[in-house]
Amino acid sequence: MPKAPDSHRRIILAGANPGLRLFDSDGKVTAFASIWTVDWSICGSGTAVVLWFDGIVRVVSEDVDLASWLERYFVRSFLEVQGLPWHEPAIERELVQVSMNLADGLSAKAADIQIEMGGVLDRRLFATDNFQLAAGTHSLSLVIAPVRSATVSIGGASVPGFVQVDGSADRPGSSAFLTTAEVWRR
Repeated sequence: MPKAPDSHRRIILAGANPGLRLFDSDGKVTAFASIWTVDWSICGSGTAVVLWFDGIVRVVSEDVDLASWLERYFVRSFLEVQGLPWHEPAIERELVQVSMNLADGLSAKAADIQIEMGGVLDRRLFATDNFQLAAGTHSLSLVIAPVRSATVSIGGASVPGFVQVDGSADRPGSSAFLTTAEVWRR
């Protein structure tokens, strides 16, 4: 029986990492959020939110070591943040609560940050053995569900911007998405 292409790689994280980018009417990113529910990783388990807004990066989690690793190891390498002014983050030790399902959407609260995502457009499997992070090439598999809408508020004030929905009726895409069954290997 042939081996899977990534069989030599070891699992470093299992969980979920929904995310979003909001845009203004000129197509400029107004906010980026990466929401993590880590069931297991080489750096522990827990929840975290990484938020970029107005040139400031905030990382919120009860486990600041895990959250710092997620931000440095993963988020800084994501294509969605390329071109954003990414300064050293403010790390905040606070409870992060995430409620998510692929039928209804997501609700997350981290310190004074509230994130809502809804209107699931599709659910499909994604897998690659060629995901580039700063630490090199990784394997990634997950179930992704693009969504129609997402909002971010900080201290009760809504962050400006909207989700960009694209693709086709058969394969919709969005700048906001849910994930589950997410496995990273290196």
